[in-house]
Amino acid sequence: MFLPVSKKDMEERGWQQADFVLVTGDAYVDHPSFGTAIISRLLERFGYKVAVLAQPDWRSVKDFTRFGKPRLGFLINSGNVDSMVNHFSVFKHRRKTDHYSPGGKAGLRPDRAVIVYSNKAREAYKDTPIIIGGLEASLRRLGHYDYWDDKVRRSILLDAKADILIYGMGERAVIQIAEALDSGLEAKDVGWIGGTCVKGSLKDADDQTIVLPSFEEIQSSKRRYGDSFALQYRNNDAIAGKQMMEPYGDDLCVVQNIPQPPLEREELDQIYELPYEGEAHPMYEKEGGVPALKEVRFSLTSSRGCFGGCSFCALTYHQGRALRSRSIDSLLKEAESMTRSKDFKGYIHDVGGPTANFRYPACKKQLEAGVCKEKDCLYPKPCPQMNVDHSEYRRLLKELRSLPGVKKVFIRSGIRYDYVMADKDESFLWELCRHHISGTLKVAPEHISPQVLKYMRKPGKEIFQAFTSRYKTINKELGKKQYLIPYLISSHPGSRLEDAIELALFLKENHFIPDQVQDFYPTPGTLSTCMYYTEQDPFTGEAVYVAKDLKDKKMQRALIHFHKPENRRLVKLALEKAKRKDLIPVLLEQNKSKKGRKR
Repeated sequence: MFLPVSKKDMEERGWQQADFVLVTGDAYVDHPSFGTAIISRLLERFGYKVAVLAQPDWRSVKDFTRFGKPRLGFLINSGNVDSMVNHFSVFKHRRKTDHYSPGGKAGLRPDRAVIVYSNKAREAYKDTPIIIGGLEASLRRLGHYDYWDDKVRRSILLDAKADILIYGMGERAVIQIAEALDSGLEAKDVGWIGGTCVKGSLKDADDQTIVLPSFEEIQSSKRRYGDSFALQYRNNDAIAGKQMMEPYGDDLCVVQNIPQPPLEREELDQIYELPYEGEAHPMYEKEGGVPALKEVRFSLTSSRGCFGGCSFCALTYHQGRALRSRSIDSLLKEAESMTRSKDFKGYIHDVGGPTANFRYPACKKQLEAGVCKEKDCLYPKPCPQMNVDHSEYRRLLKELRSLPGVKKVFIRSGIRYDYVMADKDESFLWELCRHHISGTLKVAPEHISPQVLKYMRKPGKEIFQAFTSRYKTINKELGKKQYLIPYLISSHPGSRLEDAIELALFLKENHFIPDQVQDFYPTPGTLSTCMYYTEQDPFTGEAVYVAKDLKDKKMQRALIHFHKPENRRLVKLALEKAKRKDLIPVLLEQNKSKKGRKR
């Protein structure tokens, strides 16, 4: 049974009042790939009554009074995606569709949804606690550069006029907050919970508290902005991190408590075994359902966290680098449930997480001392302390594909190929090629220029080339015609026109025609966004070239798709600007390789 979405639903359950009203910018989908489903079902398990207010009309207060005043508070998120990313392309063009809305219809949530929803909830019931969370709140928990306004904005906790902000994966924090409010405490007094940000005073700082540069400093100085980011990056761990305070004016500050520890395997299993319907709410059937569900309905989330450490990935800041995974038994149980669905055709579309082939914490040391503050696990090369082991993941995949009713198990989350190459046992790569690819494997070298890869914190091109060679050889021995599709990012901080040309030549030489290219998108919370805004490396202070001119960005993107006739003019201009006219006949001669494949 879905949770109540109307007063009538509440009455049918015999509820006089909801404990929480959960407001979300997504359509209501009761599937564990949606944060709203997880939080609401978890609260339900602990005995709390939760009503779901999905995509309310924010132009008036009426929808926010639909269920009456909640007993304990409003829980507010923008949905699975930051509302500004959801609404705008990297070139700031408004998108025409929204995959998280019924029928893919755009315009059903406001820009800066968390702020708008929170202010409407406050207007509806002035004294009701407001707790904000989800990706949009998490990545904007402290002062941050906002690409769409092109300025440094203050913590979303303040702009939303909320009482508490939950950052990261919020299961533990939301239950602790619920219990504190249920005990009779006022929201303003719930200030100690891990994984939260609250309003406070510098007078409360102790000798273990890190006082960050003030908002006024980071707004006026890019160097101080970088200093603040470096401190936040190094303290984003439940074991190694410390409480931080960001001052605003004379006395007000935003307090970021130490992160919550990651959920352990048994806890993750319990989260994913809650009684989800696995569907979008039936009220969306007439619009054709919710497109985003189609991508994940028959997929399995096997892990959380990522020790890959890519500079451009927000998950480092949101989920953290401490990886945890679900048990094989729990995943098999969920898969068996899928096979009983009338719509299941025999194909499990994905088994993964932020990185599909990570199953364990990076090393044993992390479990006692936390993640390293000054070192990455895989960059510039794999740490000798890192645990490289695909055996459990192989066993999981084997048991999944052996289930009655399962024809094929795919891996689409993304394979970390440098981790594959660090494994002396090639069994996983052989099984990947033999069983888990449908013609093409998507991997993410992102670039091949050493200068750019340094700022991306990605492995050198030689690792990608070694992986490509082994992949080709293994498929040949298996008698399979399977190809690679590389994901690439153009105009990342550090990428000059010369680097884009180097990438184009590499693609030409290796007969790659990439299917998808993402122009670098500066989203809150990432190291790359900090470099984009400050044009500095926050850890070293060295200057970083950033392509901000629109024409320069378009030339870099065109060079990656040099084979497209519509890009000929821009490619020619780029080569002329870089004083490489000699390459015009090389890159602009007709490319006859098959789209998206490597010969």
